[in-house]
Amino acid sequence: MGIVKISDDLHEEIRKASTVMSRSINAQAEFWMKIGMLAELNPTLTYAQLIQQQLEACNVTPPEVIRT
Repeated sequence: MGIVKISDDLHEEIRKASTVMSRSINAQAEFWMKIGMLAELNPTLTYAQLIQQQLEACNVTPPEVIRT
């Protein structure tokens, strides 16, 4: 495992987001890095499509979304 240096401002944003998302600070940073990497590799996909793709890769069937 390596060390990644980030700005104090970004660290604070990760800390705040981790609280909202109920993740550790490291897990939140890792999630953002993974989504960023996937977005760069798949520039035509939306965030929702990236998440759907990752869920399907793990054989997770999310509940149906009810739209009003």
